[in-house]
Amino acid sequence: MSLAQWSITVLWIGLTLYVLLAGADFGAGFWDLFAGTSRGGRPQRELIEHSIGPVWEANHVWLIFVIVLLWTAFPTVFAAVMSTLYIPLTLAALGIIVRGAAFAFRKASDQLGQQRLFGAAFALSSVLTPFFFGTVAGGIASGRVPIGLAAGNLRTSWYNPTSVLGGTIAVGAAAYLAATYLCADAMREGQRELAEAFRRRALVSGIVLGVVALSGIAVLSADAPRLFDGLTHRALPLVIVSAIAGVASLLLVLRRRYLLVRITAALAVTTVLWGWALAQYPYLLPPPATTNATITASAATPAVLSATLTALAIGTALLIPSLLWLFLLFQRGQRSDEYQQPTPSR
Repeated sequence: MSLAQWSITVLWIGLTLYVLLAGADFGAGFWDLFAGTSRGGRPQRELIEHSIGPVWEANHVWLIFVIVLLWTAFPTVFAAVMSTLYIPLTLAALGIIVRGAAFAFRKASDQLGQQRLFGAAFALSSVLTPFFFGTVAGGIASGRVPIGLAAGNLRTSWYNPTSVLGGTIAVGAAAYLAATYLCADAMREGQRELAEAFRRRALVSGIVLGVVALSGIAVLSADAPRLFDGLTHRALPLVIVSAIAGVASLLLVLRRRYLLVRITAALAVTTVLWGWALAQYPYLLPPPATTNATITASAATPAVLSATLTALAIGTALLIPSLLWLFLLFQRGQRSDEYQQPTPSR
């Protein structure tokens, strides 16, 4: 592999980690929105706060990682994406800011009115932020971002059928990941009723996500034929693995195997991301908007790539153990003896 290929591989690993970790945090905000009344939804909201509280800020390190690596290793692509898609990217950034501030302020507020206001801001921004990130992915994947500063259409580049599909799938995937993760968190805390509530949400969101993905076949065939061709040929094995992992996840949720479903749900989402990458390979910005934005042509000089990868290797050696230790400490707790045992139906 060339330095450019190593760079894009590392970047995609960082993007995958952001989707799996921060995506689940966004999904928790989605369920916060539909938790119910202030009193009836309090147990669910308390579990959500307890689950994401120690890690939600740390998960955004992967977004910074992706942005900096794209800027350094593929500067022309970075300039094109950030200038043409600045509207959804700005809205997503504002969503992250509002979400973080509202999450902190709600916990510090002691008045019901303020808690409702900050809670609504937290929940709505948790839904809109992944949606706008999904529209960015759809705009890139459908070939609507040409090389150059703001060279693409500032509206249709992100407001189009493929982008809307991408935003919808992003919200659905985040909600599904969060529901499966919260099932395990609820059981670890000994809260069976909450685990059952999120189990139902995981089943519903998983089925809806599958229906949206299937209906998206027609959308991609009509609006992004090059992406559709790549997904149905070169990336077809990954698409099949994603479908199998998705079905397996639903079956595991039905059987209340909440630890195993974390793996299969993450695999289903991961293979979608890597299927997208493989479908448009070797382009970072695929045609028809541009024809010269391949991985090799868009990469920085070998000296820059070499220095960047070396710095990343050193940083990874320091960062990963710290993050693993954080998650390990957070996941420790008193587990129920029946953590993996099915709950009798009533």
